[in-house]
Amino acid sequence: MPIEILRGDITRLAVDAIVDAANPSLLGGGGVDGAIHRAAGPELLAECRMLGGCRTGQAKLTRGYKLPCRYVIHTVGPVWHGGLVGERRLLSSCYTNSLRLAAQHSCSSVAFPLISAGAYGYPKDQAFRVALDAIRDFLASTEREILVILVLWERADFFGADSLHKNVRRYLDAHYDDALDGNRSIAAQEIAPMPQMRAMPAAMPSLEDALRDVEESFTQMLLRMIDEKGMTDPECYKRANLDRKLFSKIRGDIHYKPRKPTALALAIALRLTLPETKELLARAGYALTHSSRSDIIVEYFILQGKYDILEINEALFSFDEPLLGGRAV
Repeated sequence: MPIEILRGDITRLAVDAIVDAANPSLLGGGGVDGAIHRAAGPELLAECRMLGGCRTGQAKLTRGYKLPCRYVIHTVGPVWHGGLVGERRLLSSCYTNSLRLAAQHSCSSVAFPLISAGAYGYPKDQAFRVALDAIRDFLASTEREILVILVLWERADFFGADSLHKNVRRYLDAHYDDALDGNRSIAAQEIAPMPQMRAMPAAMPSLEDALRDVEESFTQMLLRMIDEKGMTDPECYKRANLDRKLFSKIRGDIHYKPRKPTALALAIALRLTLPETKELLARAGYALTHSSRSDIIVEYFILQGKYDILEINEALFSFDEPLLGGRAV
């Protein structure tokens, strides 16, 4: 299942489980912890009293009561002491142990807040990276399909100071055509499929290559590229931040037309060059354009040879652009 990043109120999400960034007593507090207890009602506190607290890095599960989720998973994050007393290991354990509990209770969807990034003082950009790394490592280690949603309260609090963000912004400033941006959605620049204009090759292509170039659909090109890269299907859709059901729909329909974020995610998973990415997109009827900020951000990462889908999504999220990947709906 993909990892999604949302900005909003975790207590309103209709998922199997939400995670509470709790204090060791599990008896409620401020921030996300207090909001969860208020939304769940007094029954949650009554059950928490029976749990005997929770150690840092560990997790315990209760019912969701009045929340729109079946369970609340309570985990205690570390207090930040400059990163010198194992804070990263403990914070990573919060995510791993929470997901392990979710899997044990057959949860197919889990929503996390950014643990320890509030009153506990963990630097928010570092807490965000630990969260993504821990979630991805867990999902890679299990066969269970779990949708994980990372819920942030304020976008501006997390990004802008790091060198990656500054480099992306500089690239955007140099290439973004603000006057042409009629629609900032990454799905905006849709074009009718048409033959691509190319320079005259040094040698004429074979008839077989020419016919394939005309007739190959998006799905056919994708599957051919997966074979040429020596990848398995799971390797491809996991690197693309896609769920298995969506990938199966693409594989099973030779004429399937994906959304543009899906097509771009698959190009990233395949580590395609910029010309190869443009060619794959054209098979689905799309083009990269400098009138789309999201397209330019993806282009920046491809040109830098950076194909980490979560890092790209982090940058897209920080600029308020739609993310790559997705799930079947």
